[in-house]
Amino acid sequence: MTQRQKKVFVLDTNVILHDSSCLFQFGDHDVVIPITVIEELDQFKRGKETINCNARGFLRDLDALSGAKLFDGGVSLGEGKGRISIHLESEYHEKLKLNFSMHKVDHHILNTAYCVALSRSFDRTVLVTKDVNLRMKAKSVGIKAEDYTSDHVKNIAEMYKGRRVMEDLPPHVIEELYQTPYETDLPPEFISEPFQPNEYMILKNGSRSALAVFDLGVGKIRRIENRPCSGIKARNAEQAFAFDALLNHSIPLVTLTGKAGTGKTLVALAAAIESKKYYRQIFLSRPVVPLSNKDIGYLPGDIKSKLDPYMQPLFDNLSVIENRPGIDANRKLQIKEMMDTEKIVITPLTYIRGRSIVKVFFIVDEAQNLTPHEVKTIITRAGEGTKIVFTGDIFQIDHPYLDTQSNGLSYLIERMKGQPLYAHINLEKGERSELSELAISLL
Repeated sequence: MTQRQKKVFVLDTNVILHDSSCLFQFGDHDVVIPITVIEELDQFKRGKETINCNARGFLRDLDALSGAKLFDGGVSLGEGKGRISIHLESEYHEKLKLNFSMHKVDHHILNTAYCVALSRSFDRTVLVTKDVNLRMKAKSVGIKAEDYTSDHVKNIAEMYKGRRVMEDLPPHVIEELYQTPYETDLPPEFISEPFQPNEYMILKNGSRSALAVFDLGVGKIRRIENRPCSGIKARNAEQAFAFDALLNHSIPLVTLTGKAGTGKTLVALAAAIESKKYYRQIFLSRPVVPLSNKDIGYLPGDIKSKLDPYMQPLFDNLSVIENRPGIDANRKLQIKEMMDTEKIVITPLTYIRGRSIVKVFFIVDEAQNLTPHEVKTIITRAGEGTKIVFTGDIFQIDHPYLDTQSNGLSYLIERMKGQPLYAHINLEKGERSELSELAISLL
């Protein structure tokens, strides 16, 4: 049997900024860090964003392996792991000079990968980068190039939707759900796959139907009611499922996905206000996707004018609740007082850092623009009595180095499926307007 040959993975800066623990994700293969990457990381050390924390964390890990051997053959990453080395600048190769400018940092990383391939083998050298363009450039000169996929969701088409439709059920099933205690068992022959904890379902028998959820605590199917929250009534089954999960205090983690106009943020905010007496504060937040290493501080104006363009959609959803038909003046004043007294706080995720997340209803909007590490950081900071809700559209990503498979929201759904403390609902029907739905479908 031919012995498996070890590969050499050359890492780009964006891989490290995406996952500071990436060094330990390549098994027994060797890892090479271009000195250009170390220089780039130096520019990211200062700041409060996740990428800044990742840069500092990676450099600390690297420093723990310090020694001359890092630059001469490398050092072991541990038992069962490969070796890591830092590759100093080499003379710019003639083949690259003909095609790529020497004044771009990416091209120096490409040159390092090329030199490593010359010395170690083009078959076994792989440049790992989240930059699609750099991957194409690498392949154009014969270097293998890959995305960093250790946290990728493998099959988006089969991603858990949080609900199922079951038809042609025996009549007694629907009847039992409308009688106290509004629970029933389903005949085994109708269950094609085991239910996940907190999985929702639409049950049908002819003209009769019921909305239900699998309650792991009692091991039965429990009927849910379509009840309004803060004056907002669910317009479809998925929104009713979302309200049930959001109002259930035994489920501290909820994810809501769906295209624009399905009501993800609105139902989350309505449920938060409905549940206000159980929480110390309501946080509404969303990531501010930076341009390069520039954050909102580079924008003109004071802090409010910097934040408003990013936070406006959250204010818009709050306005929908404030101005719904039939709302009395006292309730409208109550919402304003919640804003004035910071019972409701709307702010970018950057400004949540360092705050105590205890007994908080925490809504993270546009979560598809978060990395898996950022999602983990948010959840692990949740204190006692906190509920965290992530909303987003995994097919509408603004982050330059994330896609439908690698974003934090997809990763969270894939990893948390089956956990009793978690519920997920994918909202499919647009409810904004007929025109909006038509545009989303056709344009």
